[in-house]
Amino acid sequence: MAIQWFPGHMNAARKKAAETMETTDLVIEVLDGRLPGASSNPMVEQLRLHRQRPCLKILNKSDLADPVATKQWIDFYNSQKGVNAIALSCRNPAEVAKIPGICQKIIPHRTGPGKTARIMIMGIPNVGKSTLMNMLLKRRVAAVGDEPAVTKTQQRLYLNKNMVLTDTPGLLWPKIMYPSDGYMLAASHAVGVNALIEDEVAAFLGEVLLKRYPHLLEARYGLKVDELDGYGVVEGVAMKRGFKIRGGELDVDKGAHSFLQDYRTGAIGRISLETPESRKEMMESSVAEEPEPEKE
Repeated sequence: MAIQWFPGHMNAARKKAAETMETTDLVIEVLDGRLPGASSNPMVEQLRLHRQRPCLKILNKSDLADPVATKQWIDFYNSQKGVNAIALSCRNPAEVAKIPGICQKIIPHRTGPGKTARIMIMGIPNVGKSTLMNMLLKRRVAAVGDEPAVTKTQQRLYLNKNMVLTDTPGLLWPKIMYPSDGYMLAASHAVGVNALIEDEVAAFLGEVLLKRYPHLLEARYGLKVDELDGYGVVEGVAMKRGFKIRGGELDVDKGAHSFLQDYRTGAIGRISLETPESRKEMMESSVAEEPEPEKE
């Protein structure tokens, strides 16, 4: 199943973002710290590079991510030209309070008396942009929800007399190139439920955890993981939770939903679905698997 989700408002939001980028000094891209590569919208990169704007990548939900993998991602992004990266939880006031100072160091020529730094906050749906805005401004200025695409229009707000923030709607891109990215985004609740089949997404998540964190599956669910595949993990969760339908069969749908919720809330443990190295291998493998164009 290829997962694609691009509601109509996102096309309008993309055009508006391109216009706003012209007068932006710095882009803050909020990423999901558990899947920084998959949650980075290539359109954001294209827009900011076209205007040659520096970027601060914030790996949000770092409290849910594997700290070893997070450090690898921070090092990876900080090695790129025009990019700075930090990891934090947008729900932590002390961590969020450091952001304005970091921005000032990135664009010192745009800060100071008589100047106003224009900062654009971008990212995919449900990654924490609105929470970040509310924490920065210390008041509720953006709607926050557990469903993707809560914010649908831009809003411009002054953080202080020398810094103005533009909050943008969560943007996905029209075609997700790598199937595994679609599954990672779906597992992390960045796409609408109408675009996915939960048991398939949960089975994908099960495969990743079997490979990277089998000990967490054993600890959380008491599963013997040696001979399981992804679907086996979902069935195991349903069995351990006693989810059954009429006739005594396992309720796999309920097991899949419960498993995904446990991952999203961090109940299973601190998990990263990808590292810079695993992403590189996935992309190289995808290129190798592409069929050669037919000769005329």
